[in-house]
Parts: sequence; C-alpha cells; structure tokens
Amino acid sequence: MNQLPQRKSTRLKEYDYSLNNYYFITICIEDRKEFLSEIKNEKNVLTKYGEIINQTLNNLSKFYPYELDEFVIMPDHIHAIIILDNKNNSSRKSLSTIVQRFKTFTTKNINKILDEENKFKWQKTFYDRIIRNERELYQIRNYIRSNPLKWELEKDLPENLDL
Repeated sequence: MNQLPQRKSTRLKEYDYSLNNYYFITICIEDRKEFLSEIKNEKNVLTKYGEIINQTLNNLSKFYPYELDEFVIMPDHIHAIIILDNKNNSSRKSLSTIVQRFKTFTTKNINKILDEENKFKWQKTFYDRIIRNERELYQIRNYIRSNPLKWELEKDLPENLDL
C-alpha cells in the first residue's frame, strides 16, 4: 500500500498558537474547486456558498476569542487576518482550534444545500503566518485587498497551487 507523503508543517514548533497575536491564514478548498466566488471585471462576487463563509467568519467571533481584520473570500480559498485575543486564561483557544471550528461549521452548512455527489470539503491543513510587525501587517492587508485583482494572472502559477 502506497502512503501519501507527509505534508511539511509550517507551524513553529516551540510557539504557543494560543498567544494573543495577529495571524495571517489561508484555507483552500479540497482540489482547489472554484466554488465560493467568481471574479468578474476584477471584482469578487460571492456565491451562496461564499455568503455562508462570510457569515461564519463574522459570527464565529461571538463564540471564540478573535477579531477578524482584513479578509477575502476567493473562488477556491480564503485569506484572513485573525487577531487572537484570549482574555480568559482558563479557556484559551488556539488558532488551530478556531480554524477547525470554522471548517466544521462551514462544511456542515454548505453541505446542507448540496446534493450527495457534490460534497464540500476543505483541504486538511491550512497555511498560517504569525504577523511580526506593523510593516508586515500593512503588506499582508494590501496582499489580501489586491487578491481579486490578481486572480486571473496568478491562479495557475505552480507556486500558488499547493500551500
């Protein structure tokens, strides 16, 4: 039986991902299916599935300790800056926990309106980056805002196909 190669973790081994900080995340749909939005005339138009993603991103912060900064819902992935704010030390939540809950809620709600043959799935992993300073925050916000403008030019570049 052939085993799939292990994906290399991008997470810092000694870092506590429940620390209050700014984090840049990217979450992709399995097989990079274009499902959540359409880019029309360099504008991002959400599908009904993208609307579910939008609602969940905005509403989940009522239950989990984060604020949503800049974000974009692209056809086959999302980018977001999450500001983790664990004020209550007894029930600290990690970035991974929040992303896992987000994936669970969105998958469940999207699959309620899909037929059995077209089930929605996120990739198993996600990309994250700890934002280290104001300059980096500014650059990442600009990257997120300009993502729809660059979609047609960059979507098929090899370095963009697998995170």
